[in-house]
Amino acid sequence: MNQRQQGFVRNSLLISGALAAAVVAALGMQAQGQTSDAANMAAAKKWIDTEFQPSTLSKAQQMKEMEWFIQAAKPYRGMTITVASETITTHKYEAEVMAKAFTEITGIKVKHDLIQEGDVIEKLQTQFQSGRTIYDAYINDSDLIGTHFRNDFVLPLSDYMAGAGKAVTSPTLDLKDFIGISFTTGPDKKIYQLPDQQFANLYWFRADWFARPDLKAKFKAKYGYELGVPVNWSAYEDIANFFTNDVKTIDGKRVYGHMDYGKKDPSLGWRFTDAWLSMAGNGDKGIPNGLPVDEWGVRVQDCRPVGSSVTRGGDTNGPAAVYALTKYVDWLKKYAPPEAGGMTFSESGPVPAQGNIAQQIFWYTAFTADMVKKGLPVVNADGTPKWRMAPSPHGSYWREGTKLGYQDVGSWTLLKNTPAKNTAAAWLYAQFVTAKSTSLKKSIMGLTFVRDSDIRSKYFTDNANKYGGLVEFYRSPARVSWSPTGTNIPDYPKMAQLWWQAIAPAAAGEVTPQQAMDGLAAEQDKVLARLERAGMKRCAPKLNPERSAQYWFDQPGAPYPKLANEKEKGETIAYQTLLNAWKAGRVK
Repeated sequence: MNQRQQGFVRNSLLISGALAAAVVAALGMQAQGQTSDAANMAAAKKWIDTEFQPSTLSKAQQMKEMEWFIQAAKPYRGMTITVASETITTHKYEAEVMAKAFTEITGIKVKHDLIQEGDVIEKLQTQFQSGRTIYDAYINDSDLIGTHFRNDFVLPLSDYMAGAGKAVTSPTLDLKDFIGISFTTGPDKKIYQLPDQQFANLYWFRADWFARPDLKAKFKAKYGYELGVPVNWSAYEDIANFFTNDVKTIDGKRVYGHMDYGKKDPSLGWRFTDAWLSMAGNGDKGIPNGLPVDEWGVRVQDCRPVGSSVTRGGDTNGPAAVYALTKYVDWLKKYAPPEAGGMTFSESGPVPAQGNIAQQIFWYTAFTADMVKKGLPVVNADGTPKWRMAPSPHGSYWREGTKLGYQDVGSWTLLKNTPAKNTAAAWLYAQFVTAKSTSLKKSIMGLTFVRDSDIRSKYFTDNANKYGGLVEFYRSPARVSWSPTGTNIPDYPKMAQLWWQAIAPAAAGEVTPQQAMDGLAAEQDKVLARLERAGMKRCAPKLNPERSAQYWFDQPGAPYPKLANEKEKGETIAYQTLLNAWKAGRVK
């Protein structure tokens, strides 16, 4: 073999070795979950074609958005991130489908744990206090916004997106498209959380029963006004009494004019902290939350909580709050099925779908997907619902401009003590599951809208009749009167748990509503006093000195004195009139 031939063989062996090394390297990358740009793009195309349709973007726009994720994820390929959320349909879709798509498209593995809501808060608090990373990111309720902005645990997303996280913040994120972004913004105007899913508590009713001429005539003969969507609590009470005690049975089945739950359980607290008092008229005017007194009855001054009790300028034990609790107890006993008092939130939720409930004042739209299944007594043969949802009626203390209900806004939260690389990778996942490429499909699966563009999409225009008014409500100007717990609450986990412990004895008839609310207000003030002593990074509580209740009743705004007549005249509105108003851009 001459020198030339020897060189050729040597070079061939070198080339073969390089190819072999490349193959080994590629196999190694694949084994570690790392992929090439070409493989990632192929995965993106597959997921866009087979799963993430429909979308508000064209397929070309979706591919462009996915290409950004692929490039931004390069430094984190092969990593594993851990995230936690509560167990609802939307998060189940994220954990079982979207996490897999994200991994195939970006090369970042995701362990998305579904745990109970209370456990999410517990893990979050443990990570706050210990400094030890348990999860790289959490989806927790924006109800904690007052806690987050007052402490130094949570990474403000406004700061992160403009600074350390700029390279991993999508240019197509479009924060203005998120309908709940104001709920995750602190008084300092910084965004602390990114909305992932949200749903409202609305009024629910059997539209087919309400439309029956015989029932309409019978109701009008007794009450002097039309059977329709109740505008105020007096009308709701009249309708509850009508179905429970006058109608009694429909198609041979016992029916009831009200549904609720009353078991001594943490979920009883949600029933009230989720804006029951604001529906009655507790607190001040203000959107998204009353100022200076919010729907929990907590007063703030210059962002500092100064008291819950009426004697400190709060409204937790004021006449409106006592009226709210009184109506809850009365209606549960008089108009709901006998077993309702022994039920929890999760046990009572499926009951209206069984077909014997005429209306429910406080019903979460998160149940929509479970209430439109074919074969249910509340669904027509063509798959359309026999029921509708509408704005909740308001109590006699309510004033125009006050919030009217609650929205749950589960939101992405990043903590400062999480390693920087894990934070970046988790932030990419958070944006992926809320991206315009994927969010419409997620909205269809869970019906928990976060983007205005999804609500106004062609899909929901074409299919609005399947959802009983959900689409019309979210497209209407009325939706701004539904909001989560606001920034007045400085420690949501500690203060929220006080509610069910105070409410349960009243539900059981062991104490009066006034005694229950007096006790709750006193306990909240104790928590505020402890936080005042402990100090906070910003806007720490500073309790007002106690004065007479009359002093505060004489001041403008909440707390308001007791009304001479809490039973105002019942008022209803035709459902179609509501829909027409919403379509015209009016509240009603």
